[in-house]
Amino acid sequence: MSFVGAVDQGTTSTRFIVFDEQGRSVASAQMELHQIFPQPGWVEHDPMEILANTDRVIEDALGQAGLTRSDLAAVGITNQRETTVLWERSTGRPVHNAIVWQDTRTADLCRVLGGELGQDRFRAQTGLPLATYFSGPKISWLLQQDHELADRAARGELCFGTIDSWVAWHLTGGQHVTDVTNASRTMLLDLGTLSWSEELCDALGVPSAVLPEIVPSVGRVGEGAGVLEGVPISGILGDQQAALFGQTCFDTGDVKNTYGTGCFMLMNTGTIPVVSNSGLLTTVGYRIGEQPAVYALEGSIAVTGSLIQWLRDNLGLIHSAPEVEELAASVEDNGDVYFVPAFSGLFAPHWRSDARGVIVGLTRFATKGHIARAALEATAFQTKEVLDAMRADSGADLSELRVDGGMVANDLLMQFQADLLGVPVIRPVVAETTALGAAYAAGLAEGVWGSVDELRANWAEDRRFVPSMKPDLREWLNARWRQAVERTLNWV
Repeated sequence: MSFVGAVDQGTTSTRFIVFDEQGRSVASAQMELHQIFPQPGWVEHDPMEILANTDRVIEDALGQAGLTRSDLAAVGITNQRETTVLWERSTGRPVHNAIVWQDTRTADLCRVLGGELGQDRFRAQTGLPLATYFSGPKISWLLQQDHELADRAARGELCFGTIDSWVAWHLTGGQHVTDVTNASRTMLLDLGTLSWSEELCDALGVPSAVLPEIVPSVGRVGEGAGVLEGVPISGILGDQQAALFGQTCFDTGDVKNTYGTGCFMLMNTGTIPVVSNSGLLTTVGYRIGEQPAVYALEGSIAVTGSLIQWLRDNLGLIHSAPEVEELAASVEDNGDVYFVPAFSGLFAPHWRSDARGVIVGLTRFATKGHIARAALEATAFQTKEVLDAMRADSGADLSELRVDGGMVANDLLMQFQADLLGVPVIRPVVAETTALGAAYAAGLAEGVWGSVDELRANWAEDRRFVPSMKPDLREWLNARWRQAVERTLNWV
C-alpha cells in the first residue's frame, strides 16, 4: 500500500492529510492560523507561524497513523494563492508579514496602475482584472514602502513567493519555485507563454530577480528536507485548482465549487484560455509535466466560510461554526433579511473594492436565527451570481455542480444552493478535495497512480441535493439579493 501526503496551507488553518491509493484519508492533523488585522482592510499572516504549523501537522498526522516519512511515496503542496511573502535569500527569514489575498491596502495603487484603462489594463496578458486580490500589486506596494527593500530586491537578495513557494522553500531546503497555477495569480505571468513577463514586471515595479522558477503542477520539485527528509515533493497546485484536480474535473466543461474561507467556482475550459466578458478570471487550471496546460474560468468570492467565523469571533452569535446550521434552521426562512459580506469589497463578478458589508431588511421581527440564515444564504446567492456569469462566458448550461470544502457538511446550505441554482448539487465522499488534489498531483508524478483515469475511478458520490424551490420564489429571492448588493456600493 502506497501513501501520499498533502500539505494544505489555507487562509485560516494549516493541515496535513495522508491518503491511500483509493484516495481515502487515513490520517489528518490541523492547526488554526492566527489572523492579523493591523488596520481596517489589512490582513496579514506570520510566515514563520505557517512553517512551524506545517512541521507540526506533518508530525502529528504521521504519528496518528503510525507512519513515518519513509512510508510516504510523495507529498504535494496546496495553498491559499495570492497571499504574498518576501524573504531573504541568504537566511530564509521573512522581511515582512505575509500580505493575505483578502487585504485591500493596494486599492489606491491599483487605481493609479489602471490609469485610463482601469481594471482591464493587464487583462489581455494575464486574464485578470487589476484588483487588490492579486499578488503583483502587493509586492509592488511592499517595495514602494521601503526603498532599502527595493534595492535589495533589485540585487537579487530577496525572494518573492506566494505561500506555495514559501512552504516549498522550507520543505525542500531552499528550492525557489512556484507552479503555473499560482504564477497565474500574480499579474506577472503571460498566460500565452506561461512565463514571467518583463513588460508586466516593469509596469508593476517588480524586479525579475525576486521571482521563483515556474514548474508544472505535476512533477518532482525536489527532495524533502527536515521533517520530510528524503520524501519527493512532487506536486504544487493553488488551492482552487487543487480542488478542481481532486474533483477529477479533467474534461472540458466540468465545474466544481469549493466552500471554504471564500468560495471559488472553476470550469475546465481545455487547453485554450477563454476570455471572460462577465467579470470572471481566466486562469491556469493545472499542467501535468510537459503536457499542454489546461485552463479554467474562475469566479472568486472573498467571504463565505469566514463570515461564519466572524459571527463566532466578532459577534459571539455562535460558539462553534457547526452551530450556525442549527441556529439558521430555527427559522422557516430569512425573514426578508439579507447579508452581503463585502468585508474586502466585492470580488466576482462585480470587482468593486469600494463596497462594504451590509445587513438589510431588519425589523423588530428579525432574530439571531434570521441573521444566521442570511449569513448562510449569502454564500448561495454569491455562488448563483458567479454561475450566471460562467454560463454567459462559456455558453454552456450546467447540469450539476460538484461541491467540496468545509461548508458542504451543512445540509441546509447545500439544499438552499440546489434550490437557488435549479440544478442538483453533488457532495463527494471525500469533501476535502483541495488536499486530495495536491496528493493526486504528487502521486501521479511518482507513479502511485498511472493516469487520470485511475483518479476518476476513485471519485464517489456521498449525497445529491435535488432542487425543490418553485421558480417564481427563486427569482424573487435573487431580485432581493441584487437590491441588497446595490446598497454595498460606493461606501469607500
